Amino acid sequence: MAKIQGGCLCGAVRYTSDAEPALTAICHCDHCQKTSGSAFSVNVGVPVAGLRVSGAALATFEDLGESGQPVHRRFCGKCGSSLFTDADAFAGISFIKGGSLDDRSWLQPRLHIWCGSAQPWVSIAADATKFPKNPPAG
Repeated sequence: MAKIQGGCLCGAVRYTSDAEPALTAICHCDHCQKTSGSAFSVNVGVPVAGLRVSGAALATFEDLGESGQPVHRRFCGKCGSSLFTDADAFAGISFIKGGSLDDRSWLQPRLHIWCGSAQPWVSIAADATKFPKNPPAG
């Protein structure tokens, strides 16, 4: 059984990954707020090589990150569910949208990024690792 499984709201797209997540982070950037329709996005970073996607073809919105490099926001073309973000600045990692996981009970993100644009009504645990923007490279 895959460690990570999920899909879109209508079931047209499914995915699995046997890889351990490289990281789990909550992003408070304006773009993640827009694409999630909420105050933040829960992102589970997994190696692209181990991510298997099946079903309907994904639609992609080409965005631009603060780095100036492309960000590919992938979603179901039928129901619009956000599923993955692939940023050229993080080559080799695909960020699965946490809400699309079949089992979300194991998620315990302790890393918060783009806290400088977090909504004032969102509480972030005092012991969480926080960055005003992206964490420093390396």
